[in-house]
Amino acid sequence: MLYSKSLKKELELIKKLGLQMKNKIFYFGLISILTVVGCSESEKDQALEKTAASGSTTIGQINDQRILAAESEPGNWLSHGRTYEENRFSPLTQINKENVSQLSLAWYKDMGTNRAQESTPIVVDGIMFLTSSWSKVFAIDAVSGETVWSFDPEVPGEVARKSCCDVVNRGVAVYDGKVYFGSLDGRLFALNAENGEKVWEVNTIEDSDRFYTITGAPRVAKGKVFIGNGGAEFGVRGYVTAYDTETGEQVWRFYTVPGDPSLGFEDPIMEVAAGTWKGSNWWEFGGGGTVWNSIVYDADFNNLYLGVGNGSPWTREIRSPGGGDNLFLSSIVAVDVDTGVYKWHYQTTPGDNWDFTAVQDMALADMNIDGVDRKVLLQAPKNGFFYVIDRQDGKLLRANPFATVTWASHVDLETGRPVENPDMDYSEEAKWVLPGPLGAHNWQAMSVDAKSGMVYLPAQDNPLIYSLADEYKKTGIYKRNPGRANLGLEFGRITQLFLDNIDDWPTPKGYLKAFNPLTGEESWSIEIPHYWNGGVVATEGGLVFQGDALGMFTAYDKDSGEQLWQFNTYTSMLAPPITYMIDGIQYVSILTGTGGGDLFSGEPLDPVQKPASLNYNNSGRLLVFKLNGTEEYPQPNLRIRDIPEQLLTNVSNSDMKKGEILYHDFCAGCHGLVARSGGVIPDLRLVAHTDDTFELIVLDGILSSNGMSSFSDVVTKEETKLIHNYVRGRAEQDRLVALGEIASGEERLTWQDLDD
Repeated sequence: MLYSKSLKKELELIKKLGLQMKNKIFYFGLISILTVVGCSESEKDQALEKTAASGSTTIGQINDQRILAAESEPGNWLSHGRTYEENRFSPLTQINKENVSQLSLAWYKDMGTNRAQESTPIVVDGIMFLTSSWSKVFAIDAVSGETVWSFDPEVPGEVARKSCCDVVNRGVAVYDGKVYFGSLDGRLFALNAENGEKVWEVNTIEDSDRFYTITGAPRVAKGKVFIGNGGAEFGVRGYVTAYDTETGEQVWRFYTVPGDPSLGFEDPIMEVAAGTWKGSNWWEFGGGGTVWNSIVYDADFNNLYLGVGNGSPWTREIRSPGGGDNLFLSSIVAVDVDTGVYKWHYQTTPGDNWDFTAVQDMALADMNIDGVDRKVLLQAPKNGFFYVIDRQDGKLLRANPFATVTWASHVDLETGRPVENPDMDYSEEAKWVLPGPLGAHNWQAMSVDAKSGMVYLPAQDNPLIYSLADEYKKTGIYKRNPGRANLGLEFGRITQLFLDNIDDWPTPKGYLKAFNPLTGEESWSIEIPHYWNGGVVATEGGLVFQGDALGMFTAYDKDSGEQLWQFNTYTSMLAPPITYMIDGIQYVSILTGTGGGDLFSGEPLDPVQKPASLNYNNSGRLLVFKLNGTEEYPQPNLRIRDIPEQLLTNVSNSDMKKGEILYHDFCAGCHGLVARSGGVIPDLRLVAHTDDTFELIVLDGILSSNGMSSFSDVVTKEETKLIHNYVRGRAEQDRLVALGEIASGEERLTWQDLDD
């Protein structure tokens, strides 16, 4: 913040009087007046005019200049990645290796949800702005934890069915006195940062017949707010839109994949991209390419970098028969921030065949590479290779593996293309592939220490058994099915595929790594028993903070990986921690609550350690720590996991198998593989529903307000009964195991055994 030297004494007096705590509105307003007084007359007039025109006050007054100079105010967290470079590395040192053992809870806040929380808070001038599940927004006093205001966009419950990965939201952007966020149902909002009142709202969805969603945090720069969307699994066409921050008017839109060629192309680059797609009707599937997470502004080149997602369907044989790179799937695309005009791209996975999105964190840094100072972009996408790319022209400089990779042997630095492993071709028979669709690294944040050149990275080895859809194998035809996921893979029989290939199953594992992206070497690596863990933040105090699936929030030594401090939250975590400082006190905060993209996997099978959320209710909380904090932490309630006896009569072996296929086609995405919930969405084995009640839920949608909307458009009454019997059968299997009547190694009964 800029102010004249003559006013420093007045500021010191205000602080001594404690007015900033007794009356924040007065304090922020006075600071704004002093700021204007310290400006030139023309700057003063412009500032006052802008404030009056926007209807906003002095809370949340972040602009380009302030974010560009974020290093000058390290106590705040001004943008999604703290700075425009999105390195998520904090210069704060009050909490450090020597005293982190004294870290304890300062305050906590129950967020009123048992769903996943994935938000990165923005902290500016004592106020924390963040989102929770169902796209709800909160402004919170960052010292006391008191709610300043909250806003509920009232997302209809049935929209949950349109989201591949829970009702999550990754945060807000704050700019010029407004708070911007996207809602799950595809709306973009601007709220008054002082009171949370709506300033404007726009619908970002151009095709309401397709299942578009928003889960990512918007970004802001140069008077524009940028937002992408999700929905590739359901067959949408990806794009990113820039809106005017003051009015909400659309400034530009960039499509990431081409549309129907017969309708013409929006710009010349889409016509070029169309040449990389094959077949006669690929556009009918939607194409995918959604930008659901990372968007980064680069002031050095006036670029906006878009992290583009997977294809729709996942498998290229169906999506683009005859091959092709399918631009701009799984790519980093640079566009002009003012116009949205294409500049360059780098495709991490040409012809993506595995859901290898490139939407993961992108960070900007200056590095000396091979004796040349370069401005580079860093990304560790799903496919398992860490990319270092020249920001000026998109040239690939490095591509080192950071986890186990079996789908490709290496990336050719001359061509920039991965060299695929022909042994992993699943077009004829099922194959275990690493990484699987959860990726070697997903959206969970990494942290970049630009000075040391090290990246602190949550990584995982988590495979999937890939197999082309039976429907396509038998007929050579794949029809898009509205109202459900269209992946092109065989999920109906996935449990059978799993069991048939169990001896080749690579055991899932999780890691936290200190990784050098230039050399590909690990300084250290910590193995975590479960693979689905949270994001990280590293600090100049020599620490790396991460929350994990087992419920432990841990501080590691940045240099050695040694565990220095740990706090049991009793709840799995995905959200990244942040750290901030107010009135000379440094805080560390994190949101608890798991779910997200791992809902399908449900409860892990042995030998993977079960996450904390299976033992305790998935309690969504905001936790804030400081040195010598005194707040007591309440342990969440234990989760009831007793399986009631289920009545199965006159159910044939073939009907059970039909129910298994239907369940995994329509239900497993939320309720878990083999009907074992991971502790977020209700576990269907734990409730003995009558057939009538089950039908009321599935077909009539009596629980739609909770997110369980009707499936009557895709499932018949007869099929609903088959699904119900499958759930009953699975419940009975696991009940008998729990009672000891079946040894755990024998729990995989055939359906004929139940008939007997």
